Amino acid sequence: MTNQPPPPPPPPYSPPGSPTGGPVGPKPDSYLAWAILSTLFCCLPLGIASIVFAAQVDGKYNSGDYVGAQASSVMAKRFAIWGAIVSVVVAVVFVLIALAASNA
Repeated sequence: MTNQPPPPPPPPYSPPGSPTGGPVGPKPDSYLAWAILSTLFCCLPLGIASIVFAAQVDGKYNSGDYVGAQASSVMAKRFAIWGAIVSVVVAVVFVLIALAASNA
């Protein structure tokens, strides 16, 4: 009989998309350009929040946190859209107030 070493243990289970697992899909869009445009031309606070989330996408994806990268991508898009909507609403209200003041 020969003495063979025991086989190595299997690697620990790591579900896809977890921080220790590898990326499971294509890198989500960061919407950084939309975030910057929203900050410059629309609502500054919501645009800054959008930039923060957009900046997190690459780091999370490269560290293997696909779910976190996807969540940051969704939040960046959401804040950029809300920033644009808020700026349009504020502009419409401003025009209505200006028209009401000019007729008074």
